Amino acid sequence: MEASRSILTELDQYLKKEMISISQFAKLTDLHSGTLSNILNGHRPIAMQQLDRITQAMGYEDGYYYELYIDNYIIDGPPDWRRIGPLLYRCAELGKLDCIRRVVEHVLDKLAYSSLFFDTAEELYAAGFKEAAAILYECVAEGERYQHSERLAVCQYRIFTISLSEDQNKNLIAATRFEPYVERLDDLEQLDALKDLANTYRSLHCWDKVDEIAEKMGHKARIQYELSHKAGRKPKNAVKKLSRPLFMYIAYSDLLRGNVCDEIGDFDNALKFKHAYSDFSWVKEEGEDVELWKSLFKEWSKANIYMTKILSGDFSVMDRYVLYLDEQKEELVIGLLYIMKAANKHKKNVDDVLQHFHKDIEVIRKDLVLKRYSRNMVLDGQASLMYELGQYYYLRGEHAKGREYLHQCSKKYKRINPEKHRMLGRVTEILQCDQNRPNSGKQPLPKT
Repeated sequence: MEASRSILTELDQYLKKEMISISQFAKLTDLHSGTLSNILNGHRPIAMQQLDRITQAMGYEDGYYYELYIDNYIIDGPPDWRRIGPLLYRCAELGKLDCIRRVVEHVLDKLAYSSLFFDTAEELYAAGFKEAAAILYECVAEGERYQHSERLAVCQYRIFTISLSEDQNKNLIAATRFEPYVERLDDLEQLDALKDLANTYRSLHCWDKVDEIAEKMGHKARIQYELSHKAGRKPKNAVKKLSRPLFMYIAYSDLLRGNVCDEIGDFDNALKFKHAYSDFSWVKEEGEDVELWKSLFKEWSKANIYMTKILSGDFSVMDRYVLYLDEQKEELVIGLLYIMKAANKHKKNVDDVLQHFHKDIEVIRKDLVLKRYSRNMVLDGQASLMYELGQYYYLRGEHAKGREYLHQCSKKYKRINPEKHRMLGRVTEILQCDQNRPNSGKQPLPKT
């Protein structure tokens, strides 16, 4: 049996076994009998839609013959995009990623297909078939790796966003790999890319990188803002749309840089950045979306100023901050995390706050509470909160409760950061040793 005739031979054997004529089978497949006869006699190739109908009429699951189809019509036959394109899309719909890889590997050296692969990858990405799209983006990137093209940069951007997962070590690798390609993107698309990079580094606690990228995003956004509102300037091509209003990238740059200042203890500059993104007197855009973002940033500015003051040791605003967290439960994980950081740093008793949010903390311990923040930000925030709570109770001599929270922290870090998980194992050993020592529990734990 010739490999190129495998599907046809199986179909012929099926018709003989079931004693079905071509005309009868044609009715089952909703194909013209002449078309089916030409396919069986090898006078015309099978189109994807025809193959799906034939497969269903034979009683097999969708995609049953795709491997043979690749052998018969892609590898052993002349490559034809009229067959390759539909095959890739159907494989994406059915999750047959190995089939996509086989097709890609076969035509990888045919650069004429690069633009077609890229366009298909964009369609699959927009349709939500991101794993399938990633294979095609990798193919295009490999073919253009020595070129300084925007298409290569877009491929790397898509690969970066698709690669992000709960594994923070892999996220660091993905961010590092993508970062050199940002400057090759369209001027406006760079803003979204920098935002996504900054958020990734933020979840990794790489504060120097967050500050560097946020500053760059703010600088580029201000340039684009001036150009977009320059008198007589035509609007930017509508195809290149940002995911947010343009002014948001300026405000978000200030928000991120204020966050960095909090983390490094530069509270004066933190307050300057946080006051900056509460003033939008300079914003020229109008519309419902613009007003929504303005109100969000003003709300965040007010709350984050409370946070900075608490971190600096000013607990006089605690009641107002607790009231804010009561009203905005989306901010509770991050808010409690910084309250506990401040309490541990300044040796402050916040039992009343913990009692107030007791039920919420129990939910946070058990469930992933996804609201405004990305999944990775929330996962890291919940794990860090468990650590700070463990630190708090340990410092107060409540060792059993401290170990309980550290255990919760360890379980969460096991999912997202193996290095921190290993460090928590060492912390547990320290706790067990310290229990038998005089005045144990009065020294802070190692930082995560």
